Amino acid sequence: MIRRLVESHYETYRNDATNERIEFWLMESRTPELLIALAADHPDVARALVPRRGLLSEAFGASRGAIETGLRAEEFAEREADRAYWQPLKRELEQLRRKARNRPAGDSA
Repeated sequence: MIRRLVESHYETYRNDATNERIEFWLMESRTPELLIALAADHPDVARALVPRRGLLSEAFGASRGAIETGLRAEEFAEREADRAYWQPLKRELEQLRRKARNRPAGDSA
C-alpha cells in the first residue's frame, strides 16, 4: 500500500519536485526502479540521506538485487518493531478481557 501511495505521489509531483518531496520519495520509496531513478536525478539529496537510509547507497550503482535485499531487510525490521510495540499492549488487553470475563454478573467495577 505504501509503495503505491509513494509512486502515485511521485508521478503526480515529479515535475514540481521540492527538496521536501525528493527527501520523502527517497526515504519512503519501496521499489528499486524508483530509488535508482531518484538517486540518478537527485544525487546530492540521496547522498545526504544515506546515513538515515543506508539502502540508498545501493541506488547509485543501480544494483537492483542489492536494493531488493535491502528493502526486504527494511520490511522485516519494520514488522519486528511493530510486533515489539504491540506485544505488551496485546497482553494487557487480554488481561483486561480475562478480568471482565471473571467478573460476577452485575458487577460494574
